[in-house]
Amino acid sequence: MIAARSPIYLSHAPTPKIKDFALLAALEAGIRGTLLSVMPVYIYRAFPDAVEVSHIYFLVGLASLCCGLMVPWMSRFIPRRWMFTLAGCCYLVGLSLALTQVPVLMACALLANAVGTVTFTVCLNAYVLDYIHRMDLGRNETTRMVYSATPWMVGPILGVTLLNWWTPAPFLLAGFFALLLIAVFWKLRLGNGKQISRARAPAVNPLAYLGRFFAQPRLIAGWFFAVMRSCGWWVFVVYLPIYCIESGLGDKVGAMALSISNALLFTTPLMLRKVNKSGVRWSVRASFAAAALLFALGWALSGYPWATVISIMAASIFLVALDVCGGLPFLMAVRPAERTEMAAVYSSFRDVSGIITPGAAALVLLVAPVSGVFAAVAVGLGAGWLVAGRLHPRLGLNRAVAAR
Repeated sequence: MIAARSPIYLSHAPTPKIKDFALLAALEAGIRGTLLSVMPVYIYRAFPDAVEVSHIYFLVGLASLCCGLMVPWMSRFIPRRWMFTLAGCCYLVGLSLALTQVPVLMACALLANAVGTVTFTVCLNAYVLDYIHRMDLGRNETTRMVYSATPWMVGPILGVTLLNWWTPAPFLLAGFFALLLIAVFWKLRLGNGKQISRARAPAVNPLAYLGRFFAQPRLIAGWFFAVMRSCGWWVFVVYLPIYCIESGLGDKVGAMALSISNALLFTTPLMLRKVNKSGVRWSVRASFAAAALLFALGWALSGYPWATVISIMAASIFLVALDVCGGLPFLMAVRPAERTEMAAVYSSFRDVSGIITPGAAALVLLVAPVSGVFAAVAVGLGAGWLVAGRLHPRLGLNRAVAAR
């Protein structure tokens, strides 16, 4: 007699697709997009000094980096599905702290949100590397950006509008997205990802795998691109709104600039076509060069606030292009047995840029106004252009194009 069996959809979770990971990214973008322009303004209101704001972001970046490097070590004891859930809970804790409107706790909210972001990024990248073929990584990135475009576009201006209407409103909205993110994740039944046997013994501490990272130049270059790109976004998100307020443009101009720039995410499929046609090396170099020049122009025109805002917004076009192609050298070089560890190293770019940017900004602000930060980030983006010159000319090109 044949024993009754459960339907396959009950006993086996369906293989996750690109759109599933894009949906998770979109929900997380709903959290961060809503808070993107809210938190800098919120913190600036509590600590009305650009240098002090820089110090806060610097300390938060340091703490977040340490937490991010601990994620793979924690993953050896806590299943990945629970780590992902923990990321959502960190967001909920951060939003609760922000609602207190106590300045010190508001700064702690930044840290909780940063830990949630890095944990989410590590887990999602590990799932993507488990289930998405290497040659589909570019399509995965552009699909993720298209799905996330609406929350990134609407979130900044909506967040500031809600903040001025009723202070708790943007945090409650972000909390709704955090709960929805956790619910959708469990509905997708991603589990703990694929189990890959390692040829070597597991790392005994959270820093042991850094040696393997530094032994692979392509990983270092890809990570460096991500750091410089993220520094550009940090300046755009934190210091452009402060510049707008100090220049008399108000707190909504920076939010509107963010929303308009984030609408460019809808163009990422077109950008990916250009990357596939021109190659990763050319695309990365051109994007770094253009972004650096436009940030420098924004600094040179700082006496004309609207001209500076337009110039920095134009630079964001190329930051979005770097979002499309800047991470590909890293993702294409990761070894399957090191996915979780290297995903953690890669995701540290956000925390490292969160240390470098406010740290450098605090030094610049000792001798220059806020606009001086635009010149400083232009130098960093120029360094990205130089390093990208060492990439292989045919990296990312399909065989037919590369053979021409």
